[in-house]
Amino acid sequence: GPRYRPFASPPYRVAMGLENLSLDDWIEIDDAFRDQLAEKRRLLAERHAEVFQSLPESTDPSREVLTLLGEHLPRRFPALFRRRGDTLDNAATAERWNLAQTDLHPLDLAGRLVQEDLCVMQAGPEGYRLTAASLCFPTRWRLAEKIGKPMQGIHAPVPLYAERLARPVDRFFDHLRAERPVARVNFSLLTDPALFQPAGHGRREADPTITAENAGARVHLRMERQTLRRLPCSAAILFTIRVHQCPLAVFEDDPRGAADLAASLRTMPEGVALYKSLPVLADPVLAYLDRLSGEGGQSVQLQPGARMAPAARPGQVG
Repeated sequence: GPRYRPFASPPYRVAMGLENLSLDDWIEIDDAFRDQLAEKRRLLAERHAEVFQSLPESTDPSREVLTLLGEHLPRRFPALFRRRGDTLDNAATAERWNLAQTDLHPLDLAGRLVQEDLCVMQAGPEGYRLTAASLCFPTRWRLAEKIGKPMQGIHAPVPLYAERLARPVDRFFDHLRAERPVARVNFSLLTDPALFQPAGHGRREADPTITAENAGARVHLRMERQTLRRLPCSAAILFTIRVHQCPLAVFEDDPRGAADLAASLRTMPEGVALYKSLPVLADPVLAYLDRLSGEGGQSVQLQPGARMAPAARPGQVG
């Protein structure tokens, strides 16, 4: 089954879903490390303005992020990273970085070291604003539309955010302590395994080419493991996003996971399902998951206008 299971313990919940994070587990490196860094290099070369943005006030916290990574990576992953003075060597990619260089914005360089996307949030009169980001692997959002905006503006399209999450999130940001970082995981279902996905929210037309027979190969479970930590010197907040994805066929030997995901989809509030473009996939995906879980139950159609579920209880939001 998949590495993370944000869909476990249905019904689907709308809440922050935060867990305490050990700083040893801040950054994840896995078998996709070399390939994902290569994809970041390509995107930063070919569409830099789409995947990197910074405002002038972000320079100091961005330097702090680079400093923290320059210390953390060789200590936590000594087989991959070696540090001598200002020089950081990446054995997996044969890259050598001068951490004191001034050619690249410090957050741009930081983003080239890890699989995570990196977003810097700084306090302002309207709350925390996104002031810099290296965002090569977005799940259906465009950096250019969000840079400079406060949390509520960034999440304006997200159903139930303003009503249920805006206040708790702002309060959480105000009280986050440097020594108490946190993590959360969300999930979506997508038909395209590309890591760079800036568009695709709110699609409603069913895709007739996706069937209960091919959903295991065609539909991908995409999860974002997100971390939040206060930067001790600048007091900014660093938000990291690490994409994990796998085809639904990963549930072929995981009937419990298939049942949990199906139940989570069936109990998702209608607005959230529409935002995640689930009506495009719902019927074949539910039929496929029901077969794997042995439920074989009635497929609940997720259609505009049909209530998918009673109002969600506090818990997780995508």
